[in-house]
Amino acid sequence: MTAATPSTPTIEKSAQTRNLLLALLAFAVTFWAWNLIGPLGVRYSTELGLSATQKSLLVAMPVLVGSLGRIPVGALTDRYGGRVMFTIMLFASSVPVLLVCLAGTLKSYSLLLAFGFLLGIAGTTFAIGIPFVNAWYEKPRRGFATGVFGAGMGGTALSSFFTPRMVQSIGYVATYVSIAIALAVVGVIVWLMMRDSPLWSPNTDPVVPKLAAAARLTVTWQMAFLYAVTFGGFVAFSTYLPTYLKDVYDFDLTGAGTRTAGFAIAAVIARPVGGILSDKVGPRAVMIVSLAGAAVMAIVIALKLPPEIPAGIAFVLMAVFLGLGTGATFAWVAQLAPPAKVGTVTGIVGAAGGLGGYFPPLVMGATYDEQDHSYTIGLILLSVTAVATLAYTIFGIKKKQTTAA
Repeated sequence: MTAATPSTPTIEKSAQTRNLLLALLAFAVTFWAWNLIGPLGVRYSTELGLSATQKSLLVAMPVLVGSLGRIPVGALTDRYGGRVMFTIMLFASSVPVLLVCLAGTLKSYSLLLAFGFLLGIAGTTFAIGIPFVNAWYEKPRRGFATGVFGAGMGGTALSSFFTPRMVQSIGYVATYVSIAIALAVVGVIVWLMMRDSPLWSPNTDPVVPKLAAAARLTVTWQMAFLYAVTFGGFVAFSTYLPTYLKDVYDFDLTGAGTRTAGFAIAAVIARPVGGILSDKVGPRAVMIVSLAGAAVMAIVIALKLPPEIPAGIAFVLMAVFLGLGTGATFAWVAQLAPPAKVGTVTGIVGAAGGLGGYFPPLVMGATYDEQDHSYTIGLILLSVTAVATLAYTIFGIKKKQTTAA
């Protein structure tokens, strides 16, 4: 993106809004697909007789590709633009959705792992949307724009709430086929209606040197660390919470899904708030509140408060704090990353966030106390991680950085 000049095309507010909402739609439906396995983890565990470790590995598997895949997808977005990349990934995501359905029908754990790995491509669209909306909005409003777009992570809430109910009402196969069709329909809508910003221009530099250049930026790794904790925490809770609620509170599939949806909605609402507050008071202050709150709430949740009110409030507050941090991270990226490298930086930072969500479910499964029905060790580790990240945010990130690279 270039600085505005008299010859630079003007951007209409209606076009900004339309393309932001289309990006939000594409992100939400792909995130629904990305989280299809988590809400049905209890069902798969019962049907296949899975151990806690096997169950956590299955739930976490789509996160792996959805994380690492953001790196090349972000770089390709800098080159081909959001309209092309959103369209491709929407259609591509429909294939593993159907393959996971097949694996579940065959009751094959190995195929579920393999196709769940492929399902991760649906989680790469985050690295498309951030540079896409950045190009549409001026710098003082990018925290707002990336926050609104990031609310598309509410697709996990939609999945947690509706997927178990759809399976009960229309059946397992019909549910997966419906999601695959929805992905294709949104792909058509995006191709027909979405447009790249007139201020955007393709970065045709080779991908590998471009990734290497982004990796040399200090801001890339600083934001990657912050996002691994904040967004990683959100992903971990969103994917593993149905299992957690079943193990600790003995909720059924639908009840656990409903409460997980509530958690995700709270984080979704908090994310744009984090972006907007970052525009006003700075992302550092928002991040400090986010991490301090998450550290405290991890200990509170570990106390195994009784349902519904005490435990419910604790989980909602955890979601709010994590949501604020995810919004602050990309407001910070928008402020510090060179405009031509936003997509590439976003890919790396987004990958770190996804990987941050990959490992906690594995840790939770490995540290689960079956006799006490407790995840205390895993939650204490989360609190310690949040405190360490808080210290780094306060003392390790300079207040002023150069964006040249």
